Amino acid sequence: KSGCSSPYDGKWSKTMVGYGPEDNHFVAELTYNYGIGEYRLGNDFLGITLVSSQAVSNAEKMGWPLREVTTGIFEAEAPGGYKFYLEDKERLKQDPVLKVTLGVSDLQKSVNYWSDLLGMKIYEKDEEKQRALLGYADNQCKLELKTVGGAVDHGTAFGRIAFSCAKEELPNIEALMKKENQKILTPLVSLDTPGKATVQVIILADPDGHEICFVGDEAFRDLSKVDPNGDKLLDDAMAADNSDKWFAAQKMQKASA
Repeated sequence: KSGCSSPYDGKWSKTMVGYGPEDNHFVAELTYNYGIGEYRLGNDFLGITLVSSQAVSNAEKMGWPLREVTTGIFEAEAPGGYKFYLEDKERLKQDPVLKVTLGVSDLQKSVNYWSDLLGMKIYEKDEEKQRALLGYADNQCKLELKTVGGAVDHGTAFGRIAFSCAKEELPNIEALMKKENQKILTPLVSLDTPGKATVQVIILADPDGHEICFVGDEAFRDLSKVDPNGDKLLDDAMAADNSDKWFAAQKMQKASA
């Protein structure tokens, strides 16, 4: 009913990864679209910054390329081209993921949207560097907005950011967006998960087309429980996929998007 966060409507699967439970940690949703072997990246997603000397040490041991962009902060590029910025300090007791950076075309317009309409607190704003740092709580991962010097290009691999909130807030969010003539990609809808909770969601788009999903917290907590077998399930699924061999056997090449 809500669709996945991309222009692909074929078979897909997703995996949630993070440093701890979604109740108090930022979690990344990795989506795999079957049959797609490569994506064209845009300038919409500019990277994730995290505090972890262990991550820096792991990269050095594995020979993974690192580039020191400023003192003690290293840039690493994940498979597919996504950027990670690793701060070479001991991992924080709280979530080590500090911020997610998105590209915007008009900083003030985006700040107004995220703060005035979505209720985020402005932690920092730098007009000279054309960046702003926002968030919902001091102890949570922050959202950094950074001007890209032109239009935002979502490429073919764009995703979305999701937040949980009390489900009674969802109709209010929808009503406000309608009142302000803002884009609603998916009106408030209930999504059934067989054997689990029915979750309510609404999906919006900010001035640059960044997708934003608000999820009813009560059902979300039921769906987001940590699976003790998660690592094994992921390893087994990747081992069973063998998509490269399948495409080779069919004398086909994975599509690029």
